Amino acid sequence: MTLEHLTEQDWHARRDAHVARVRQWTDPHQARRARGEKHPVLDFLFTYYSFRPAHLERWHPGPGVVLTGDSARSYLRWSAYEEVPGGVTLAPISESRRRTASFVRDLLSATASRPARLGCFGLHEWAMVYRAAATRHALPLRLGQGGTDSVVEAATIKCTHFDAYRFFTEPARGLNTVRPDRESQLALEQPGCLHANMDLFKWAYKLAPYTPSGLVVDCFELAVDVRGVDMRASPYDLSSYGYAAIPIETERGRAAYVRAQAGFVGRAEPLRGRLIGVCGGLLG
Repeated sequence: MTLEHLTEQDWHARRDAHVARVRQWTDPHQARRARGEKHPVLDFLFTYYSFRPAHLERWHPGPGVVLTGDSARSYLRWSAYEEVPGGVTLAPISESRRRTASFVRDLLSATASRPARLGCFGLHEWAMVYRAAATRHALPLRLGQGGTDSVVEAATIKCTHFDAYRFFTEPARGLNTVRPDRESQLALEQPGCLHANMDLFKWAYKLAPYTPSGLVVDCFELAVDVRGVDMRASPYDLSSYGYAAIPIETERGRAAYVRAQAGFVGRAEPLRGRLIGVCGGLLG
């Protein structure tokens, strides 16, 4: 592999630009935490996903780059880095990381090979509160419990994403047309799924620091936008947080959901391809 050498001035500038970009999300999150405030939409990006704000703010160049200058040695505090003539670069990946890269490549390649299935209308969020004694968020239901249950019972639920399906209430699981589990993940995930597109962030950070930080944040930014639509189409009333509902119980709302879903398919496709490329490079 031909290594690109970055001058200390150059990589410092890239690092600082990265931190400035990320802090548009991490600073407000940290401020809310300091005040003891919860946010039902944005907290998800730092709680369900296990990449802490401080980790998101760290800049890593990815493979094939040598950081030069005295300050580059600061990267040696992370075990993934090694010193080479002229500076510091990422070391070859470990066997456990190779297994992760292989799984991520296979999953994302399988997902990319399928046509996008649109029209699930975000009913996974409704199935998570169907006939529930308590909701997952401290928010009112737009249609009340009875109205929410009626929407679920009148719909065809076809969720293919296991990590959404596993939060369904027990009565809702039997209403789903698919029975996703961890073993069927490679066979079921498809690019129209909002959660599969949000999860590009997870797969990007699972491989960090071998995933260039710019790609991690590109995936995070997509996840932020997807999460907004995911919750706007949910049964919750988020008006107090400034989120207008996408009322999927109406024809107009379902059309709006499909348009948003199709937009995310287009945005996710190149990110998925870039992550597949990262995995391929790591696997040689």
